[in-house]
Amino acid sequence: MAGRFRIQCINKDPRNDPYTRITHIGGQGRKLDVATVIRNIEGGQEAYYVERPRGDQVDVVVATSRAGNKYIKTTADGDEPNNLLSLPECP
Repeated sequence: MAGRFRIQCINKDPRNDPYTRITHIGGQGRKLDVATVIRNIEGGQEAYYVERPRGDQVDVVVATSRAGNKYIKTTADGDEPNNLLSLPECP
């Protein structure tokens, strides 16, 4: 695996709709669309994570909805709100 990428922001459209998927992630001077992130994870090229306020890291994985659509989410860590959805908006 090439390395680990810290996700620091996300884009959703519309931002406050809980049923809308994340379209882009960003951090460390990069911004990627979610389709690229999914390909990178599934192909083993790169891993992604979110850093929690305590400083520990939560991995991002690919999941599949009941309708068969792939999306990204953090591994279950017992924290609410969702680690990805609580990130700020990317510029």
